[in-house]
Amino acid sequence: MGKLSQIDKAAEKKGSAVTTLWQFVKFIVVSLGAFVIQTFLPYLLKLPMTEEFLNRPYEFWIYSSEKAASAGMATTGLGLFIALTASNIIAQIVSFFINKEKTFNSSANTKVVFPIYIVFTIALIAFSAWLQPFLVNWLTSKNLGASAIAISGAICGAVQFFLYFPVDKILFHKKKEN
Repeated sequence: MGKLSQIDKAAEKKGSAVTTLWQFVKFIVVSLGAFVIQTFLPYLLKLPMTEEFLNRPYEFWIYSSEKAASAGMATTGLGLFIALTASNIIAQIVSFFINKEKTFNSSANTKVVFPIYIVFTIALIAFSAWLQPFLVNWLTSKNLGASAIAISGAICGAVQFFLYFPVDKILFHKKKEN
């Protein structure tokens, strides 16, 4: 039995509050990994993109890069939108599997819970896909251009962090049998 399993068992013996607290600690560690992916992967994903593609105007949901430009904000184009959104999706898929197996030690049926998780994730990603370019534009207008992608990713990651734990706790409630 591994060290993590020993700590899990010790937490379970102390009651549900300690178990939840321990799960939250593990969730924080996994979320830090997702944070790193979501914050820094866009820099790698945009490397092969041309400047024209990175800055190509687009509309998504209630956000329009052209409206942002007319409001005096620097625009973030389609390429950056794709890099930000792809990084978010990758981060959440990685988090799903690690949290299911390690954080919640769950035997929940992946075929059932993964689609539910994906629907929730799509809703959060749609929100982040609107919020992150908006934040990048706003931060750029405040002379934080070089850091705007990282700061916006951190803000979106924090919002997601506080929403995912209760959802994961519900989805992954079924414990593995020893």
